[in-house]
Amino acid sequence: MPAEDQTGEAQAVQSDDISSTISAAAGVNPAIAAGATADSNLQHRKRDAGTNKVRRKDYYKRRKYENSAGVPKDESEKIDDENDGEAKERQPKRKVACMIGYCGTGYHGMQINPPQKTIEGDIFNAFVGAGAISQDNSNDPKKSAFMRAARTDKGVHAAGNVISLKLIIEDPEIVEKVNSLLPDQIRLWGYSRTTKGFECRKHCDSRIYEYLIPTYSFLPPKPKSALAERIKEMADKYPGVTREDPEGEKFWTAVAQQVKSAGIDEDEVRTAYAEALEEQTLNKKQPQDEGLLKTYLNLSDAQFRMFKQIRAIENAARRAYRISTERLDLVRRALKQYEGPHNFHNFTIGKDFNDPSSRRYMKSLLASDPKIIEGTEWISIKIHGQSFMLHQIRKMIGMAAQVVRTGAPLDRINDAFGRRKINIPKAPALGLLLERPVYTNFNERLKSFGRDAVSFDAYNDQMEEFKMKYIYDKIYAEEAKENVFYGFFGFIDNFKGDVHLFDYLTAKGFPDAEESSPVTDAVLREMDEEDMEELEGDNEG
Repeated sequence: MPAEDQTGEAQAVQSDDISSTISAAAGVNPAIAAGATADSNLQHRKRDAGTNKVRRKDYYKRRKYENSAGVPKDESEKIDDENDGEAKERQPKRKVACMIGYCGTGYHGMQINPPQKTIEGDIFNAFVGAGAISQDNSNDPKKSAFMRAARTDKGVHAAGNVISLKLIIEDPEIVEKVNSLLPDQIRLWGYSRTTKGFECRKHCDSRIYEYLIPTYSFLPPKPKSALAERIKEMADKYPGVTREDPEGEKFWTAVAQQVKSAGIDEDEVRTAYAEALEEQTLNKKQPQDEGLLKTYLNLSDAQFRMFKQIRAIENAARRAYRISTERLDLVRRALKQYEGPHNFHNFTIGKDFNDPSSRRYMKSLLASDPKIIEGTEWISIKIHGQSFMLHQIRKMIGMAAQVVRTGAPLDRINDAFGRRKINIPKAPALGLLLERPVYTNFNERLKSFGRDAVSFDAYNDQMEEFKMKYIYDKIYAEEAKENVFYGFFGFIDNFKGDVHLFDYLTAKGFPDAEESSPVTDAVLREMDEEDMEELEGDNEG
């Protein structure tokens, strides 16, 4: 039974108890009248019932003429201000939906999480500073019924998100005042009046996310890497299962030729740092200082120079890569596997197959045509779903990319919806942003009240400009500087832990029951070191 129904039922029971007491007191019950003690109790109940009835009438009479502080309403339009001793008007609060956008860089996610710096923390403080939230309510967002439509993780952006709360909006310049108190990477686009019962998360029909990814992410693992060797081994053992990839082979053959033309013996360098890679994979928390990196990789000066040359040649080749029509079609077909209702327990953490909340409905996944930004080719993937769990989109993208790049059958994605537990690494947070929540059904109701829809349509131009300046450009710049996506896929390709961990990407397929483990390998747990902290909060959106 819903909470509000339980409350109503409790009040009805209490009312019935009082009515029964009054009814019993109105007449003389022979059974009770037989004893003097019972008669005395009856008189007490009668007197108490009458007193309670008077008290209730008196309470509602006072409520009619007084505010909650007991001040007569005709005098309560002004209250004492404790800070300056002057009287000020009590301004009405209205339930609103606020449309916001933000760049998540430098923030510990969306949700207020003291003492961490969060998007909601800055927005709430700006509301208080602009006078949209009174000082009396400035110490607790719950007093204003503060709620978000979708929670975004650390470093994740949103071109459009919605928060609902009660605000003081009498000032026609309140939006400008709030924005003046916010950093440029957070914007309040505007607000819409809603019904009192509006909850931006509960009434949200669906959410649209965008994921930006460089097309080189779909290239096959580098030859002689651990994953490439495992794929080859399983293909020999189980022939005819995985796809041939002449395009990928051509790419790595050309890279190897460039390395050889530069006079570099790559085998010599690889042998030299192979021992270090056994301990910790290249590009995963490796030292940034060149001197420390040289020591870390156990290379001589000459070997380290060759190592840097190889890395530069590979980076340049990835930037110059342009995806073929056939491979892009393969990406789109892989993404199509997610559409409809599925059990996504393998695409989040902390849930198993039998958890009903693991079932989610994806409306569509669409990959754009490629676009070249600062020399690197990117595609945009729009994911439209009713709701999402923690890390779900990043794991969906990670799984789709791995299936394409390893030559695994596309129906391995469908296999991942089954009971068997597998480890799906989550793609980098860098490319993910919330495009907007959608309120189609609720907006139909708002029309009957003569109110504006909860929609971002009026702010599309501002949002596009904001995305280019504060979101897209930061994503492109960080990838160009840090090679984030190569770091992620390079880590997977060179992982040398549990030999069965990524067999679902090979011709062998999903591991046998005795080979699989529900506990993520220690190295992959390190990748999710913030997951337990994330789970403590509101992890669905």
